[in-house]
Amino acid sequence: MGQRAEELQQIKEQKNISHEEGVHGHVHHHGAHGAGHKHVHSTAEKKAVLNRLSKAIGHLEAVKRMVERDEDCSQVLIQLAAVRSAINNTGKVVLKNHINHCIVEAVEENDQDAIKMLNEAIDKFIK
Repeated sequence: MGQRAEELQQIKEQKNISHEEGVHGHVHHHGAHGAGHKHVHSTAEKKAVLNRLSKAIGHLEAVKRMVERDEDCSQVLIQLAAVRSAINNTGKVVLKNHINHCIVEAVEENDQDAIKMLNEAIDKFIK
């Protein structure tokens, strides 16, 4: 087992999680960044993001039904603003998790590609 694999195994054991619960790698259009870039997200972190996304999806489906029922356009716009806010807040949670896990690791490994990609992602997210 390589040094990086051993480190990941130790992290999993310390956090008492399985591979399915939280260790994953990132592969990008130019390949994997870092030496097998893998990090751990807790089950609670993932669950929080998934719950937020499920609520936003449900809210957007409700807005769709409002349009289908020819409800007041002003109310549709207000609800769309609420959906957009929910998506933006979910993005903030994902960004914070990314900084706390991926970027901390990238800085430790001097992975400039990961930092560059974060900057690009922030630019696209904030547009």
